Amino acid sequence: MTWVAFLDYGSVFIFALTGALVASRAQLDPIGFLFIAALTAVGGGTVRDVLLDRNPVFWIAQPSYLAVAAMSAILVFFTAHLLESRLKTLIWLDSFALAIAVAAGVGVAIDLEQHAAIIVLMGVITGCMGGLMRDVTMGEVPLVLKQGELYVSAAFVGALVAWLVHRYFALTFEALLAGAIMVWALRAGSLAFGWRLPTYRSAPPKS
Repeated sequence: MTWVAFLDYGSVFIFALTGALVASRAQLDPIGFLFIAALTAVGGGTVRDVLLDRNPVFWIAQPSYLAVAAMSAILVFFTAHLLESRLKTLIWLDSFALAIAVAAGVGVAIDLEQHAAIIVLMGVITGCMGGLMRDVTMGEVPLVLKQGELYVSAAFVGALVAWLVHRYFALTFEALLAGAIMVWALRAGSLAFGWRLPTYRSAPPKS
């Protein structure tokens, strides 16, 4: 198994856990758990592969990704009630999934020898789209759009760091690791210490 495939499996597993946690908060049935978990798990990677014309899409080439998502959903279905705060667990799990998925997206684009801008963009898309699909489908405010929080910005900086390490040091694994650490550090800082980007404040109209 390549490092990129390993990262894809990791992001599928953790993102599926977050999808199932959202399903538990909405009190869905087992089929609902499976659907939301799978949507969250493979959504970002699917958009990435379609845009890169990577045929077949990763989970069609290896259906075992869907099995991993299904196992995550079943695990949460039977254990979610044991958690003290499902929302807090969801947010922190999502931060880990974001970091891993960004690294996976960068790795796929590097393997396909894409332009630097595309490499960074694929990292952001892979990291953000699954969670966005999850939250929009469930009628929740997407985590990627929470006011001022470092989410898309964390994904962007992490993807950029990964590309820079790969570009100037010709190291793939180390580059992906550096990118994932950067993403998680920024996202965790936003959650734990309130790191924020400035938000738009409209000025009153002049009389």
